[in-house]
Amino acid sequence: MRKTFGTGSVWEQTLGYSRAVQVDNTLFISATAASGENGIVGDDFYSQTTFILEKLGSVLQDAGFSYEDVVQSKLYLTDISKWEDAGRAHGEVFGEIRPTLSLVHVLPFLDPKMLVEIELVAQKSA
Repeated sequence: MRKTFGTGSVWEQTLGYSRAVQVDNTLFISATAASGENGIVGDDFYSQTTFILEKLGSVLQDAGFSYEDVVQSKLYLTDISKWEDAGRAHGEVFGEIRPTLSLVHVLPFLDPKMLVEIELVAQKSA
């Protein structure tokens, strides 16, 4: 079974991708930024990470998953020296769940106000 999920973002249409794709009992969620209705939300690594994780919580829920189902998390950071700020926000959500984690230092995103993107993989027990 393959099912796609969208958020209505113009980027999804323009670039031809889905916010999330479920294949059987696994959900793959595209890298997500702190973009809201009025642009980028937050101006630091902690607040953007917090906003993104809340946004991803809704994506998980819409697909019938939860944070507890997350098995892999990737944080893409434009300034790796701010890893502790992003990591603190990540730990507030995943501290007890403990998925695998990658911290990746990247060049600036398309919008220079974007500081963080997060990508998740969630899996339900068979």
